[in-house]
Amino acid sequence: MDYSKSGNPKNAKDTHHALDLPRRGAPNAKQTEAEKKAALLARMKAAAEAKKKA
Repeated sequence: MDYSKSGNPKNAKDTHHALDLPRRGAPNAKQTEAEKKAALLARMKAAAEAKKKA
């Protein structure tokens, strides 16, 4: 009898990782939350300026 087909399917192996951390093998981007926020703010300001000029 084949017991591998009975019961619930197995869960995925890597479901417990944090979503905001880089995955294994990804390039290391050591950026703090403050730096991320500052970069986002700079992009938003640049977009607003570009929208004003257009």
